[in-house]
Amino acid sequence: MKKYNKILPAVLATALMAMPLASEACTNFIVGKKASTDGSVLCSYSADDYGMFQYLCHYPAGKHAKGEMRQVYDWDTNVYHGQIPEAPETYNVIGNINEYQVTIGETTFGGREEMVDSTGILDYGSLIYIALQRSRTAREAIKVMTSLVEQYGYNSEGETFTICDPNEAWIMEMMGCGPASHQVVWVALRIPDDAICAHANQSRITTFDQKDSKNVMYSKNVIKYARKMGWFEGKDKDFSFRDAYAAPDFGGRRYCEARVWTFFNHFSDDMQRYVAYAAGKDPNAESMPLWIVPNRKVSVHDMEMCMRDHYEGTPFSLDGDIGGGIWDMPYRPTPLSYKVDGKQCFNERPVSTQQSGFVYVSQMRSWLPREIGGVLWFGNDDANMVAFTPVYCSSTRVPECYSTPGVDGLTFSDKNAFWVCNWVSNMVYPRYSQMFPSLQVVRDSLDNSYLTAQKEVEAEAIKLYAADQSKAVAYLNDYTVAKAQQMISRWRQLAVYLIVKYNDMAVKPEKDGQFTRTETGNPSRVLRPGFPEKYARKIIETTGNRYVIE
Repeated sequence: MKKYNKILPAVLATALMAMPLASEACTNFIVGKKASTDGSVLCSYSADDYGMFQYLCHYPAGKHAKGEMRQVYDWDTNVYHGQIPEAPETYNVIGNINEYQVTIGETTFGGREEMVDSTGILDYGSLIYIALQRSRTAREAIKVMTSLVEQYGYNSEGETFTICDPNEAWIMEMMGCGPASHQVVWVALRIPDDAICAHANQSRITTFDQKDSKNVMYSKNVIKYARKMGWFEGKDKDFSFRDAYAAPDFGGRRYCEARVWTFFNHFSDDMQRYVAYAAGKDPNAESMPLWIVPNRKVSVHDMEMCMRDHYEGTPFSLDGDIGGGIWDMPYRPTPLSYKVDGKQCFNERPVSTQQSGFVYVSQMRSWLPREIGGVLWFGNDDANMVAFTPVYCSSTRVPECYSTPGVDGLTFSDKNAFWVCNWVSNMVYPRYSQMFPSLQVVRDSLDNSYLTAQKEVEAEAIKLYAADQSKAVAYLNDYTVAKAQQMISRWRQLAVYLIVKYNDMAVKPEKDGQFTRTETGNPSRVLRPGFPEKYARKIIETTGNRYVIE
């Protein structure tokens, strides 16, 4: 989703270090099928944007008559852009996965401002969901996306797309070629099956093998346009998409590439060498690779936990200063940059963030019937604060909690997952170390139950599929709905539990899972934990003898 800054030529990078940056950003992680524990292709997406209400979208499969047109509205703003012809046939899409297990995610890197074509019809979000409706494979999705923007124009800023199917994982970067151009530059690379990759609002594709037609696709003008604009003068083989169109500045490295670094760091013994690059302050630091081969296989659970990352145990950890408040919140207020006594300062931007509208981990499996093989493990808030419920790619009914009638960013409903999950997380954020353990118990219990049940549920679906495919699809759709509704019911209970247990910054005692009472039936006296020791020490250190009793 939305980016930080519009990256200008590299010569201005140092000047940009002092510029205030926008607040929005997204994160994508990608795992090849030989790098996962079970042979799945995996990818994740955190759709982050302050103030944006999110839900689980659905586009039903359909047949379309010749001449039928599709209206295109901007995915972010809902502004009408124009229309394009419908495809003769479109496929069922639930969230960011379709019935053929094709999954597409994105992060916005911005790039050169003058390359934006505001007259183009297709924005990045519309392009994703149109491609999902028209593609049976990742390669086909790339061809659909690029041919559409080359014909109708692309009006978003620079974008990195994750495009996966049960057999292949791809990363593609795209930019327009200026106002009214209806042209784009783009390059797509297949990620090796034994590798993992990531992107987080900074262009990551540098040089690429222009002769490898099996694993590389790119626009004919990708180098010519850079030469024409005076942004590249070397040999074709040395052309770097990132360096020509979106060279990383301080924000591109510290706010964006650091999130890639922390994902790689979970699965590598060699990431210390790239700390200086991710930190953003050394212009000569060694750049990170686009992908790495992990030191162990990656599971769905691993991906969920990586989406919950706050740089714990790394040089970028958020638990070493008072910014987290009394209860060590691993989140920081927006905006990312601020001034103190004329000095430009910044906050860390971890993977897990309060601005997430939805998150998912997509699991795509080639050895299962396609209706069963694709699962979108979905949550409707910050990944750290939600359970990921299973949404099967063949689903044609959306759980009520993920698409609640009459609800939006200004209309609360306790039937809606976005609002109930935000209700809980916003109680927990400011008292994190005190309250998060209670949330974590519920979150992990649900996550574990879904992952444990998966084998049995899918065995039953396969049995039904052999006799009647439609019954298998209905069974999985019922399961999708049931687990989502179970989650929101449990989350409403959690909301009530948190306000009762932690009311007024005290803690009500429990025994065997029940709040305790006195012999006369009154609630037991509350516990008053006071300041955590670390914070109490900081208060005395910064105030001298003011609070010391002589």
